[in-house]
Amino acid sequence: MPLTRAQPAPGPEAMETVAPAVDLVLGASACCLACVFTNPLEVVKTRLQLQGELQARGTYPRHYRGFVASVVAVARADGLCGLQKGLAAGLLYQGLMNGVRFYCYSLACQAGLAQQPGGTVVAGAVAGALGAFVGSPAYLNVLDALGTIWRQRGLVGLWQGVGGAVPRVMVGSAAQLATFASAKAWVQEQQWLPEDSWLVALAGGMISSVAVVTVMTPFDVVSTRLYNQPVDGAGRGRLYGGLADCLVKIWRQEGPLALYKGLGPTYLRLGPHTILSMLFWDELRKLAGRAQHQGS
Repeated sequence: MPLTRAQPAPGPEAMETVAPAVDLVLGASACCLACVFTNPLEVVKTRLQLQGELQARGTYPRHYRGFVASVVAVARADGLCGLQKGLAAGLLYQGLMNGVRFYCYSLACQAGLAQQPGGTVVAGAVAGALGAFVGSPAYLNVLDALGTIWRQRGLVGLWQGVGGAVPRVMVGSAAQLATFASAKAWVQEQQWLPEDSWLVALAGGMISSVAVVTVMTPFDVVSTRLYNQPVDGAGRGRLYGGLADCLVKIWRQEGPLALYKGLGPTYLRLGPHTILSMLFWDELRKLAGRAQHQGS
């Protein structure tokens, strides 16, 4: 029996069409669900990235050595619940940031930007920047801490570290959304899997996760440093003057490899989060699209 010729896989414009407001809810829900599974990895990653801050390699005690040893160290020091530290803040941040991000990306796709050359990259970057700005206060701490920050540093204090968060999420969002759309289309073209299978989105997310971690890790290290640095009475950082200053200081004082500190835990955190987020988002969009078709 002769094989039929493979049809071109659909691009972003051919995905299940849902309203941007629906995409806001679906994107936020998908990323919050992924956050529950990956938050312990975020805790370990942050500890590794803050270790030896602005100290030359080999001149400071290393309490955390690798992923498994770091998990054990955190569990011993803080108990098993310590591995879910900051989960409430993580869910708030993921919901706000990704709700705005997927809403803006959906608007861009609806306007036809994703059909233009490089359009998914631009749409992902702009959506990521807006999402990072809106979600930045939630990244600082849980709600009771936001009140303390408000009283001590005012409105501007709620956006401490936003200069590192926006570029980080911009490049990550651009890489994630662009590579996911391309990878998913490529997997469909190969016809290895049933076209409508959830495994197609899973494979696309796995490919996308490598690109996301590669471009995001240096910005992730910088963002972690900016958010966690002490501040003076005026709310200015005591260690870094901003994104560029942080990059230069890390490069000079800790070496260029320090920009990839915690790379293993970073992938173990961002990789599964990207895979699960894109899988859940894609499947939820399918369900929403089918519901719309049945209702029309």
